Amino acid sequence: MAEALTVGSPPIEVRIRRNQRARRLVLRVGCARSGPTLTLPPGVSTAAARTFLHDHEAWLRSHLGQSRQSVAVRDGTLLPFGDGEIRIVAAPDGRPRLEGDLLMIPGRPADLPVRAGAFLREAARAACVAAVARHAPALGHRAGRISLRDPRARWGSCTSAGDLMFSWRLVLAPAAVLDYVVAHEVAHLAEMNHSPRFWARVRALCPDYGRQRAWLRQHGPGLHAFDFSRAAPD
Repeated sequence: MAEALTVGSPPIEVRIRRNQRARRLVLRVGCARSGPTLTLPPGVSTAAARTFLHDHEAWLRSHLGQSRQSVAVRDGTLLPFGDGEIRIVAAPDGRPRLEGDLLMIPGRPADLPVRAGAFLREAARAACVAAVARHAPALGHRAGRISLRDPRARWGSCTSAGDLMFSWRLVLAPAAVLDYVVAHEVAHLAEMNHSPRFWARVRALCPDYGRQRAWLRQHGPGLHAFDFSRAAPD
């Protein structure tokens, strides 16, 4: 049976994962199906994990509330988009397109959320590729392959080969937040760690990165609330 701890009242069950490569305790909300998890590095006791959960109970309850308020994307749904908002509108014909603050999506109503998600993914790709092209030369490095995915546990990653991954949901965040995440991962092309030198490189690319990190901590979970899965037929 998987190891788990409970915290607070009413109790929240948190799955415990022990990871030999982890360097610090990491608490993740997860999805409604998997629930929250706490990753422990070597040498951290169950008592220390319980204390950590107690100290972070308020944060956990707040973010669980945000993640479980799912918003089904349908005709008329209002979405955050960069520094503004757009409304999903069913279109009679043509291709998916932005017309001002309206995202026009043609086709069957059941396919609208999937097609809207695909459009937003491509918009995110264009924004991330442009930001990488701006930041990587500033550090004297070249990025490898750039991919867009939909992870829940991170907003981006950088491999030792220089390949970069970004969450396409960053396109729902303010432009400065997306730019910070790209700068963060590009900085890993020079420093594959989170040392003071790494953060100095991030600061050189994104001087107000602290503000963008704070935005992600507070509002990031809400970006996962939007459900772009295919609608059930009426």
